[in-house]
Amino acid sequence: MSALAEAIAARIRATGPMSLADYMATCLMDPSHGYYATRDPFGAAGDFTTAPEISQMFGELLGLCLAQSWLDQGAPAPFALAEPGPGRGTLMADLLRATRAVPGFHAAMRLYLVETSPALRKVQATTLGRSDVTWCECAEDLPEAPLFLVANEFFDALPVRQFQRGESGWHERVVGLAEGRLTLGLGPKTAPADLAHRLADTRPGDIVETCAPAAAIAAQIGARIVAHGGAALIIDYGDWRSLGDTFQAVAGHAPADPLEAPGAADLTAHVDFEALARAAAPAAHTRLAPQGVFLDRLGIARRTEALARGLSGAALDSHLAAYRRLTDAQEMGTLFKVLGLYRPGTPPPPGLEP
Repeated sequence: MSALAEAIAARIRATGPMSLADYMATCLMDPSHGYYATRDPFGAAGDFTTAPEISQMFGELLGLCLAQSWLDQGAPAPFALAEPGPGRGTLMADLLRATRAVPGFHAAMRLYLVETSPALRKVQATTLGRSDVTWCECAEDLPEAPLFLVANEFFDALPVRQFQRGESGWHERVVGLAEGRLTLGLGPKTAPADLAHRLADTRPGDIVETCAPAAAIAAQIGARIVAHGGAALIIDYGDWRSLGDTFQAVAGHAPADPLEAPGAADLTAHVDFEALARAAAPAAHTRLAPQGVFLDRLGIARRTEALARGLSGAALDSHLAAYRRLTDAQEMGTLFKVLGLYRPGTPPPPGLEP
């Protein structure tokens, strides 16, 4: 057992089984052995690759989308441009490069990154090479100002709780010990208030996931947009409503056992976009759009063609492969979804429908 696995086992022996949310938070953010606290997990040398690492076009198009929303709302100044969970800073770097030509955008923006990992903050600082970045510990630290925000593969890493429906109620799935190994089991019958409405569309044996941290962050974002104006783009894998066990681990670009090596693999769960939209109210929300459809509406095909003119050979093949990976239904095109939040009475972000 690793040091973190031993610590988790000792905690379970002392206090009993722990919620899946507590387990995820410990594995990901333990200050000494947590996954995000101790490494840079992104890219070919890490454990997974995100859309901004695949092609510059992703960040460019999202940047122009937010810039158009800013113009549609009267170009407020100053405004906060923010990204929670910015990874290596690649998306924000591409976004900033693409919006340099938007008159007044850079002069009015104040740049905020929501990042708790000291290791990743250093990488982001190097990637961006700017002196005007403000790092925040949480969304609550974002300023009370017009907010234009992008969150790509951020909400999927927030700790979830799982509840399995019984014949007459819910039982929480918890992490315990069996013969010295970590294992999942069921807790006593419970009645979570936020699952009362799910009895109508579930059956005994079904699993539903909830994420209180995601709801709290969506509420913070929504409150700022309603009060001051702005828009948010949320891109992640998931669907409109949670159903089923989506708790998973990835290490070395391959699926892994999420209980096998705590702190050594990325742990995620699919995003419940309906829960985010409900939490962000009274901010308006768009219809949920597949990533491929959203990028197509923003003109990724034309951008692909424009960049392809200066390429040949392996570089051209790689560029076209990146386009397919971002948009194809068999790749990220339908697995990933996009939800927009915006101030009521203003146009939705480009590429999304109200």
